[in-house]
Amino acid sequence: MKPMAETDFANPLPINTEDPGGRQQPMLLVQSLQKHFPIKSGILQRQTGAVRAVDDISFSVLKGETLGIVGESGCGKSTLARLLMHLIIADSGTLVFDGDPVSEMRGISLRDLRKNMQMVFQDSYFSLNPRLPVRNSIAYGPIVHGMGKIEAQRLANDLLNRVGLNSEIFGARYPHELSGAQKQRVNIARALALTPRVLILDEAVSALDKSVEAQVLNLLNELKRDFNLTYLFISHDLNVVQYISDRVLVMYLGQIVEIGPVEEIYNKPRHPYTRALLHSRLSMNPADRVNEPPIGGDPPNPINPPSGCRFRTRCVFAEGVCESMQPKLDNVAGDRHLAACHMTNPSSGHSKATS
Repeated sequence: MKPMAETDFANPLPINTEDPGGRQQPMLLVQSLQKHFPIKSGILQRQTGAVRAVDDISFSVLKGETLGIVGESGCGKSTLARLLMHLIIADSGTLVFDGDPVSEMRGISLRDLRKNMQMVFQDSYFSLNPRLPVRNSIAYGPIVHGMGKIEAQRLANDLLNRVGLNSEIFGARYPHELSGAQKQRVNIARALALTPRVLILDEAVSALDKSVEAQVLNLLNELKRDFNLTYLFISHDLNVVQYISDRVLVMYLGQIVEIGPVEEIYNKPRHPYTRALLHSRLSMNPADRVNEPPIGGDPPNPINPPSGCRFRTRCVFAEGVCESMQPKLDNVAGDRHLAACHMTNPSSGHSKATS
């Protein structure tokens, strides 16, 4: 097979490599991914518009890292996760898994992709079959993939114990007999049953109490180390993302506006939207009060987004170039921290562009 492209730690643009499938090859390489949901009206149900949920996104995920994905509700985070899992079909774009394109004709098949990449959903209750004991829910996937029933049951027991649930006590219980945290542990065990290499965690701890949330986060870190996993961690909780992530990807209105190492994103954000998100975090210090909202207005309509920079209608630094030209997520600074903002590009013509 012809060597695929390696991607820099934060740069979505591919560079040449002679190591397909090796350590330096990205686990996931997403290129120009797009999904528009059509809007139909009238008696003939003709399309009158489209919701641009994910609009031309490119990024990479390296082996063994945790990529946190943040943004306001409705920015496209969960749609992106479902596109990666092929639970919904993309309009365009490509996905490369460890050097192999995802295709039924060549590369890695959809069946093999879903064996290597599993997802833990936000709603822990509706993710489980209410008519099956949790042991059977965990064993179901391996049985479908050819494992014997006895061996699959044994694997399910081992995984229950591994996620902190005694299999002798919890294995025969049904989902309604478990707490929210216990159900989420079962979902994590079920995701691990097929020995995946990638876990997509979509708001996996958002419904949990803070004390229980900390336990699950520590469990995820242990499992990542012990099973050599790669995570995509989607959350609206910026503190949780900072704790668990190696890099952070910030989305706004279906597009990536910033991506980089977690400490650089949190300490020196380059995009005005990222700075507004970080300023919106609640402080534990009662004297640290917020008297003005860090960001004004509502997000634009995803059916008809603004021209140029999509954040310009809410940005205090917006200028003419922001309206006429869409900023690109180019590596103009030559480093791993990228922002789709004209102020980071010296040649953009913005008055506040850094040199």
